[in-house]
Amino acid sequence: MSAYSEYTVLVTDGEQRASLALVRSLGRAGHRVVVCSRTGRSLAGASRFARADMPVADALREPDRFVDGVRAAIREHAARVLVPVTEASLLALLPMRGEMPDVCIPFADAESVRGVSDKARLMEIAAPLGIATPAQHVIASPAAWPAVDLRTLRYPVVLKPSRSVGEHGGQRIKLIVQHAAGPEHLERASRELPPVAYPLLVQQRVVGPGVGIFLLLWDGEMLASFAHRRIRETPPAGGVSVYRESIPADPALVARSRALLERFGWRGVAMIEYKLDAATGTPYLMEINGRFWGSLQLAVDAGVDFPALLVSAAMGERPRPVHSYRAGVRSRWEWGEVNHLLARLRRSAAQLDLPPDAPSRGRAVRDFLTVWKPGDRTEILRLRDPMPFVRETIDWFHRR
Repeated sequence: MSAYSEYTVLVTDGEQRASLALVRSLGRAGHRVVVCSRTGRSLAGASRFARADMPVADALREPDRFVDGVRAAIREHAARVLVPVTEASLLALLPMRGEMPDVCIPFADAESVRGVSDKARLMEIAAPLGIATPAQHVIASPAAWPAVDLRTLRYPVVLKPSRSVGEHGGQRIKLIVQHAAGPEHLERASRELPPVAYPLLVQQRVVGPGVGIFLLLWDGEMLASFAHRRIRETPPAGGVSVYRESIPADPALVARSRALLERFGWRGVAMIEYKLDAATGTPYLMEINGRFWGSLQLAVDAGVDFPALLVSAAMGERPRPVHSYRAGVRSRWEWGEVNHLLARLRRSAAQLDLPPDAPSRGRAVRDFLTVWKPGDRTEILRLRDPMPFVRETIDWFHRR
């Protein structure tokens, strides 16, 4: 029997792996879970724990129609809790919170979400809290490039739009991070960037493993904490993790991460991403994702059920905080691993902008062929809930 009260929960962005982890977690906790997605036939919607998969417009391209579709799904299923998953969904739904008084959206307000998503502002706030940040130049606009002395840069560098989702003329655009190996590459990339990518951070690249600190803050209390390290990613030079491991959370890093979130009046879940410098061991702040993250299933498998804790806290219950979990649990995103391997086989290390400590191509093949070792879990394929893996497999081949 569930330790929590049971509610109808609407989860957006059924295409996302985080949405699938949410559906599975909340379904096991006894909640009635409804999914909405662009097609009505999504990864999360294929789970046996999903009661329905409602088609809605794309939150990025048609935010107004997306909000209308979500409202209709809330009315049809009498949802008490609404969990937006992507940044685009949060940006569309949070400003409408006052117009949906009968449903709880367990996140901070729109201003706070925009604040933690602004990497330039984040780096300014982090330094006084004792959090290391990469050396960088902030380019305010395309016209500001001539004022930057590029000779002071140490290559390679990383070009990061201050926001992952840019807004211009009423339209939202998904922006990506790029690498530049030298001045010519940087100059070419600067010419190709759209105006909405500015302010732009040109950062010194930090070489080393990625570490995530994951927190749930609610009404001044830290209800959950968790940490993992990234082992492999796609794209291989840096992107979403495809193989990762739970690790003990560094108490000092957790405390600084919490202090950083509290500067934004944070309420809800968040992932604070760091890179550990391979030479010094210093954790450098990369960004904050003020929402559920792609590798959420690993935290749940290791013993920190963030979704169930969040819904319980948001609905006025007093869940017991969770700060202990199993270290050494590893999670493998199956088709993400295939994407990683294909990239390594098809393109050279230079073409992929790989750091100098990246495994060789042969090592990448050997790692892929090691399909299981003690502590490993598959992320999507679950024998008691196999249909999401079937759907993802079909979708993967359709994209080829």
